[in-house]
Amino acid sequence: MHKILIANRGEIAVRVVRACRDLGLGAVAVFSECDRGARHVRMADAAVALGGNAPADSYLRIDRILHAAHVSGADAIHPGYGFLSENADFASACRNAGLTFIGPTPEAVARVGSKTTARQIAVSAGVPVVSGTESPFGPDAAIADLANAAARIGYPVLIKAVAGGGGKGMRVVASPDELEGAVRLARSEAATAFGDSSVYLERYLQRPRHVEIQILADHHGDIRAFAERECSIQRRHQKVIEESPSPVVDTALRGRLADAAVAVARKAGYTNAGTVEFLLDESGHFYFLEVNARLQVEHPVTEMVAGVDLVQWQIRIAQGERLTLSADDTLTPKGHAIECRVYAEDPDLGFLPSPGRIVALRAPNGPGVRDDGWVESGSEIPIYYDSLLSKVIAWGEDRVQATARMRRALAEYEVRGVRTTVPFSRWLLAREEFVEARFHTGFLDALLQQRAGEPFEEADSSLEEVAAMAACLVEAAATVDKPNSARASAGKSTAGKAPVAGLPARDLDDAVSMGRSWKALARKESLRP
Repeated sequence: MHKILIANRGEIAVRVVRACRDLGLGAVAVFSECDRGARHVRMADAAVALGGNAPADSYLRIDRILHAAHVSGADAIHPGYGFLSENADFASACRNAGLTFIGPTPEAVARVGSKTTARQIAVSAGVPVVSGTESPFGPDAAIADLANAAARIGYPVLIKAVAGGGGKGMRVVASPDELEGAVRLARSEAATAFGDSSVYLERYLQRPRHVEIQILADHHGDIRAFAERECSIQRRHQKVIEESPSPVVDTALRGRLADAAVAVARKAGYTNAGTVEFLLDESGHFYFLEVNARLQVEHPVTEMVAGVDLVQWQIRIAQGERLTLSADDTLTPKGHAIECRVYAEDPDLGFLPSPGRIVALRAPNGPGVRDDGWVESGSEIPIYYDSLLSKVIAWGEDRVQATARMRRALAEYEVRGVRTTVPFSRWLLAREEFVEARFHTGFLDALLQQRAGEPFEEADSSLEEVAAMAACLVEAAATVDKPNSARASAGKSTAGKAPVAGLPARDLDDAVSMGRSWKALARKESLRP
């Protein structure tokens, strides 16, 4: 292996380029039209245009990616996460083209990519699963069949997409009268996100934690499990903050989770990096959830507490190397690590995306802080892709120190030009529930509902004044060209008032009135830097 094409964009593409540099390997980037000047493109040794902007016209085009590998002389492909990373057809196409796919075999991707097949694998490996349906309900399945299955399982039930992940195609159903509508929505979302509307049902656990085990498996039969990641803080089933180790998992439970993860991986014939996810109930019992056949977004927290470069190991395993990591070392966390995801979203407007240009950026650093990002001052945040800008990771000797360092890092983080989730993360880390590790997968959604739209960041009064003055000047410029009759009408109400530099006295009333309106609007919109 000499040159790796990275079939992705954003921070994960930057991350893989760096791993290639460390291993002395060439790196090839691919890019859509709007990513032409992106950081990963400039960092790579070579870059090939995919064309288009939408994922379907660029990063999901298997034919164009294989052509890019051919013209660039790449002999391996790293899929990153998202896009084609868990697509068995893509893994197979790489193999057929004589390229090394840095990930599991196509057969393993297909086996664990189906949630129902993965459940069956877990059951056959002796790993507990949440009660549910073992076969998928296709697009033509009758709602009566799902209703009968839900009645057998017992409400509340969880509708889940058979394909994909990331919380898409999931709906909680509390009672039979909600089932039909929820199934329709889940199928529609799954079809849009994954091209497959098939779903299955599981018993919905109340107040569970989400914990996961990172694994590495080589082609010589060796599998290593790492200390668990705690991923319970989620918004609408999307992870927000992750940490390792979990505050509620002791050494004995960690060993049982690791054994279960290894058993599932071995039964599935799995190789390379992957993650086995579990739900943990309030009694300490765990249940298999799913397998992610790729590198996870939150992999850095594992790297920080294990002292291991997971991306390098992905590449080394793909080259045929044998794992040299000790099982004792991978399962013994060294300190504590926390990760906060930074998105170009406005938390005060329901986390709506905030595309645009970053006009200023100050990323955090200092002892124990790592920033995995792809943006810089001048970067354009497009509308076509996930809005993740970076991941801030803080390491400490214990959870208290890691939390303190994360708070310091978030206080240093400054982005201007687009809204970000940094103020939301600052608020969340200050919550007593986080400090005391009293949370579950539904905790954050309930907490946000209680806030009822309360802003995460106070308005900057100085910016309100600037906005008001700017509005006055804009309006004044517009009124200068009004017909004389309109000016005369406006001038009657300004008699006796002192003139304002650059503003005709007759237009003062209109401008002041407009200024008050814009100032009120500025307060309402909570203008912030």
